Amino acid sequence: MWSNLPLDILANIFSFLSPDSLARARSVCKNWHTCSKAYRIATTTTTSWFLALPIRNHRPHCYAHNPVIDKWHQLSLPIPSIRPIGPIGSLLLLRVTNSTTLQLGLCNPFTREFRHLPRLHVARTNPAVGVVTTSESSNPNRDDDDVRFPSFKVYVAGGMSEAAQGGGATYETKVEMYDSRFDTWRIVGSTPVEFAVRLTVWTPNENVCIGETLYWVTSARVYSVMGFDVGRNRWRELGVPMAEKLEFATLVPRNGALGLVGGTCGGSACIWELNEGDKWCLVDKVPLELGLRLLGEKRIWESVKCVGNEDAICLYRDIGYGMVICKKVVGEIMGRWEWVWVDGCGYTKGKQVYNCPIRGALVHPSLASSSLIF
Repeated sequence: MWSNLPLDILANIFSFLSPDSLARARSVCKNWHTCSKAYRIATTTTTSWFLALPIRNHRPHCYAHNPVIDKWHQLSLPIPSIRPIGPIGSLLLLRVTNSTTLQLGLCNPFTREFRHLPRLHVARTNPAVGVVTTSESSNPNRDDDDVRFPSFKVYVAGGMSEAAQGGGATYETKVEMYDSRFDTWRIVGSTPVEFAVRLTVWTPNENVCIGETLYWVTSARVYSVMGFDVGRNRWRELGVPMAEKLEFATLVPRNGALGLVGGTCGGSACIWELNEGDKWCLVDKVPLELGLRLLGEKRIWESVKCVGNEDAICLYRDIGYGMVICKKVVGEIMGRWEWVWVDGCGYTKGKQVYNCPIRGALVHPSLASSSLIF
């Protein structure tokens, strides 16, 4: 019976499977595999998965946590030596770390599809990178592909480039923008020299976009936030609550606003939201018992990393230590959040996973092919 089903009916049945279940269904027989490849199947999963990419990734692989069934999977990646910058729908914008100058790539970690983005006009090392998705959520003609694979723009600011005269290197002040609709880079603005220095030396690649403004947090104490309004080509700097005491600080989107997660020595980790008038408001704290479980005997937050989106905020250390997650409760009108513990990845398919430092990302999984890559 199943082997004789029309492919369109079979594809509709497959659309109710989670990505990991669909991947297993693909391997059942040739007919099912053909169906899954021929039709653009949108799975019903709306919850983002946590991806753990080993920092010293000599083998091209990462680990993915399915929050629905609380299970870890090992995924093969198309290339080694990559660092996540941020999700774009179901894709992941990556930095290729074995390149001296900035080289970006786009990857679907669940299908191993990958492509390099074109080179920038100005070759530079260690710049800040930000992403703005450009698909209109209010567009009545928007389909599932616009959600999984939205069009986007990548902004690059700061970094070191070759000096025009006398050799050597200089801080780069040009801002470049990549538009996925045209697959090209162009120079769209400039950065004050003092901002270019801070973006180069103290700003990691992680960024948050709220409206038309990209934000980065400096990685050196005293912490501060740098914002770039892409529409007006304006830069500004914001203070950070408890800036001199924070041992780590990460920006996250939360309830449509800019959020900040940070922890202090001997204290708890907190979440703040940026309100009108650039005022930070404390909105939540990591429960004491979960914080102690994450930190172990040493109540030091400097080894903790964080990644977040509108659905969840994940605090983690290494692949085997486990995570503290603050997730939005589905169906709550007022946007209530709850704290949970997720065990680390110790085994996948019966094989032990050795503990190692990781960088995390939150991605909505999809096994569909994207025109942004092909």
